[in-house]
Amino acid sequence: MSGPHDRRLLLLTHGGFPDRAKTAIGLLRYGTDPIVAIVDPDQPPGSTVDATVTDLPPVPFTRTVEAAPPADVAVVGVAPIVGELSDPLRAAILDAIDAGCDIWAGLHDQLTDDPTIAARAAAADVELWDVRSPPTDLRVASGTPHPGEGRVVLTVGSDCSTGKMTATMALRDAAQTAGIDVGVVATGQTGVMITGTGVVVDRVIADFAAGAVEAAVAAATEEHELVLVEGQGSIIHPAYSGVTMALLHGARPDALVLSHSADRSHIRGYPQVPIPPLDALTELYESLAAPIHPARVVAGVLNTRELAVEPAETAIAEMASTLAVPVTDPVRFDPSSIIDVLR
Repeated sequence: MSGPHDRRLLLLTHGGFPDRAKTAIGLLRYGTDPIVAIVDPDQPPGSTVDATVTDLPPVPFTRTVEAAPPADVAVVGVAPIVGELSDPLRAAILDAIDAGCDIWAGLHDQLTDDPTIAARAAAADVELWDVRSPPTDLRVASGTPHPGEGRVVLTVGSDCSTGKMTATMALRDAAQTAGIDVGVVATGQTGVMITGTGVVVDRVIADFAAGAVEAAVAAATEEHELVLVEGQGSIIHPAYSGVTMALLHGARPDALVLSHSADRSHIRGYPQVPIPPLDALTELYESLAAPIHPARVVAGVLNTRELAVEPAETAIAEMASTLAVPVTDPVRFDPSSIIDVLR
């Protein structure tokens, strides 16, 4: 299955909205397919998304698939930390199949590996898209320069879920508005669902992860003036630093954008791992990039969703002062200062 086709989407979050529903939120904010409803039994029926996340459209919540408007595709809209398919989500997927929906899922648990889901989908003649399925033409990274002239910019983070995908899509939109020929290399399940292309790098065998990124970015440099590569994880994350390193070396970025969350002092779920000062983290990323292809942190993005406007502006100014680069929250404020340094 090739990805978005301008079809009606039904998002399944089942108790994960908003904190674990980054796939749903990404599609609501940057997807092009119409979204008819979100199925989440923990949300009041009849309420709408914008009551919880104010910059999102007023898409209604329902408690069940049966209560939702007709849809063409049901999307697993949550990103649990271990990528497992919960029993409630599995039941909702089966209900959606019975309603005639194709299913998109970005979990480590593959839909096609579940005998009941696969058999029910075959009987209903609906398609299953396991977004995390790795490419079949894998190779190790060559470590050679990209063939095209496009400038490559990679988002890197202080932690998971700081807004790297969101920043990538927001900067894409701002670059397009500025008349820049920009492409995105999506590297996570949400980004791939939004763009319809990319590689979910955390599903690729470790030996081939940098090579998969390298191949995708190399192709994009021949097609676009600016190539934004969606970052994953963090170089200091106890579980996911390997994915971050594969991106840092495979993408061979010309520049880095550092993403941080204003309310984060330690790695989420790992209170024993504090996030170091951002200038020290910047130096770490730059030093690790340097042996393959030198890249500087040229801008920062700060997730300020937990802050009121004035404290958010103060936090952005402090991060900009610390890093001596332009910083913004590209969802809440004007990202043009960052676009200027990415050209």
